[in-house]
Amino acid sequence: MTTPPAPLPVTTAPDPTAAPDLTADPLRFGVGARVTVAVMADRYAEVLLGALAGLDRSGLVVETGDVSTYLGGHEADLLRYLTDLGEAVARTGEHASLTVHLSRGCPGEVVCDLPGGAGPRGVEPPAGRTTGYRVTGEWALYPLADDVRAGVEPDHMRDIEAAIALARATGVVRGSEHFVTRLDGDLGTVLAAVVGAWTTVGRGVQHVTSHLTLSLHSPSHARA
Repeated sequence: MTTPPAPLPVTTAPDPTAAPDLTADPLRFGVGARVTVAVMADRYAEVLLGALAGLDRSGLVVETGDVSTYLGGHEADLLRYLTDLGEAVARTGEHASLTVHLSRGCPGEVVCDLPGGAGPRGVEPPAGRTTGYRVTGEWALYPLADDVRAGVEPDHMRDIEAAIALARATGVVRGSEHFVTRLDGDLGTVLAAVVGAWTTVGRGVQHVTSHLTLSLHSPSHARA
């Protein structure tokens, strides 16, 4: 008596009619940032070129223009690059500022062609690292939801207040001022709080933008 052969495993072929997950690819979803560094010193070009040299660009599209630098890629790679850049500038000891504009899920953007029902991008907020350099900053976040997604009614203040609560939990929020939230703390912690809040709000809202201006080695810090 012979033993019957084992049944072959059943595999399911991909459904060619299934809609692709447009949120999985950060570039297709328009995840990115624009960053501008200003150095208050005569040797600003030397400082900038020195800070940019050797930065880890892996996982990112980096395009520099005469006004700002575009960064496109995963949220964790954006946070790593921004932290490395800020730390490299801070190491020079010069008074400098970093202006960062974050955006995700923008329909019709140059690197983003999302139909109306693409939905939000569910990514865990990336972990940051401390740098030992103090910064002060002004931050604002804009959840640009204007229709119902996944059964959730748009409520801009609900999402803004949730973002501020997330940042407050990190200990970097110092209060509210006209149009911005005041931040103060370690460079890496501040950046992680901002990118983390932007990412977390983006788990429920497709299109979210955020603005951040940081001051490093400001003469005012010595008097604070």
